[in-house]
Amino acid sequence: MTAFPSLEDIRSGGKRALSRILTRIETEWGTADLATFLDHAAGHAQAHVLGLTGPPGVGKSTLIDALIRSYRSKGERVCVLAIDPSSRFTGGALLGDRTRFQTNPDDMGVFVRSMAARDRLGGLSDHAMAAIAVLRAVSDRVIVESVGIGQSESDLAQAVDTVVLCIQPGSGDSLQFMKAGVMELPDLVAVTKSDMGQVARRAASDVAGALSLFRGRTDSWRVPVCELSARDGERIDDLLGHVTEHQEFLNSGNRLTEQRLSQHESWLEDMVRVGFGQMGLKVLEGLSADVNSPRTEPFKTFNIVSDELTGRLMRN
Repeated sequence: MTAFPSLEDIRSGGKRALSRILTRIETEWGTADLATFLDHAAGHAQAHVLGLTGPPGVGKSTLIDALIRSYRSKGERVCVLAIDPSSRFTGGALLGDRTRFQTNPDDMGVFVRSMAARDRLGGLSDHAMAAIAVLRAVSDRVIVESVGIGQSESDLAQAVDTVVLCIQPGSGDSLQFMKAGVMELPDLVAVTKSDMGQVARRAASDVAGALSLFRGRTDSWRVPVCELSARDGERIDDLLGHVTEHQEFLNSGNRLTEQRLSQHESWLEDMVRVGFGQMGLKVLEGLSADVNSPRTEPFKTFNIVSDELTGRLMRN
C-alpha cells in the first residue's frame, strides 16, 4: 500500500494530488493508515468551510460561481465539494458539477469534486466528512453544496463552519422550512434572484419572520437575511460581508475550536451509525479509550469500533 503524502505535498501537488487523495478515501475506507492520515488532516484545518443548502433550482451553483470568482480575485485557493443526488433504483448519479460550474479548468487555484449521495438522507455523502477534513487542511476556502434541502437534511450543519440557506422568491419555501424546522440550521439566509423585485423583498420579510420563531445554533448570533442575484452579480458583497462577520464571530473566544471538536464527535457517531447501526453505537458508548479520542481522533476511533465488532463476531 502506498504511503500517504504529507499535507504540504498535497498543497503543492495541485488538482491531481487532491483527486488522488479523495479517490483513496473512497477505496481504502476503514484502513489504519487512512484513519491516521485523516485524523492528522482533521487536526490541521486552515480553511473556512462554507456550506450552501436549499431546494433544487434555487441557484446554488450560480452563487458558488460568483463566490469562486470573488475569492480567486483575492488570490485565495478554493475547493468545492458538491453532493449530487443518486437514483434510488440504480444507485447511480450524474456528477455534473464540472459542467454546472463555470470555472476555468486551467486555474490551478480552483478544485471541484462531486460525490454521490447514495441512499443518505442528510444532504451529504458517506465520505463527505473525510473529504472536508482533507480539503480544509490544504486550501484557503472550502465550499460544500448539499443535495438540496428537504425535511431530513441536517448533516451540513455538522460538517461546515458557516451554513447558508438559499431561498427562492415566490416558491413558498419559507413556510415549508418552518414546518421542517430547517430555520434552526442556518447561520445566514440568502434570498436569491433579487431581480424579481417585490416578490424577493416579500420572501426576505417572510424568512425574517420565520427566523424569529426558532432558536438558532447559538443564542449569541443573529441570523442575517440578504437579497442577492448571483446571475447578475448583485449584492454578492453583502453576502460575503456577512460570511466574514460570522467567521470573525467564530474566531472570537474559543468558538471555532469547540465547534470543530463537536463536529468530530458528530462525524464519529454518524460513521458508526451508518456502518454498524445501534450495535456500533453501543460499542462506542462503552469504549474505555481516552475520553478525548472521539474529538481528536474520530477516524481512528471508528476503526476501534469496527475491530471490536469484528472480534465479537469471531468469538461468537
